[in-house]
Amino acid sequence: MSYKSINPKDLNGNIFDLIGDKWMLITAKKHKSDNKVNTMTASWGGMGIMWGKPVAWCVVRPVRYTYEFMEEADCFTLAFFPEEYRKALNILGTKSGRSTDKIAESGLTLLDIGSNAVTFNEAEITMTCRKLYYQDITPGNFTDETLDKSNYPKKDYHRMYFGEIIDCKIKQ
Repeated sequence: MSYKSINPKDLNGNIFDLIGDKWMLITAKKHKSDNKVNTMTASWGGMGIMWGKPVAWCVVRPVRYTYEFMEEADCFTLAFFPEEYRKALNILGTKSGRSTDKIAESGLTLLDIGSNAVTFNEAEITMTCRKLYYQDITPGNFTDETLDKSNYPKKDYHRMYFGEIIDCKIKQ
């Protein structure tokens, strides 16, 4: 199968379904140091217009191995998969790349797509995002304190990454 680049505005589907229900993989490559790749499953994030650009945002906790990769990378990808890959996504979301080759264990195939970005051959949709901005979630900024208590019992607050969608690929 091949991929076709489209304008992110032409993407079909419900973003709440794509991110919240189907999950996505956040993938980054350490191109400045050793070209290693790491990925993680996520179900929090969004898309829209910010600073006049099409953007996607995701969150990564500093304790996750992927955090190191997101910090070094200029670009990251968000990849979405058909339901048949749920088991692979579960492996990538529960195992650490620090201690195991979880990508090999998942059975998914890495695919270099340029811009120092990688995705997976099995993905239906991949968005390549150029990092624009990051912001740490600050506990004092919650206006609903139950969010802090229910999502951060370990006080391991996420870092939000905003990226300009510079390419959106769909499988043909």
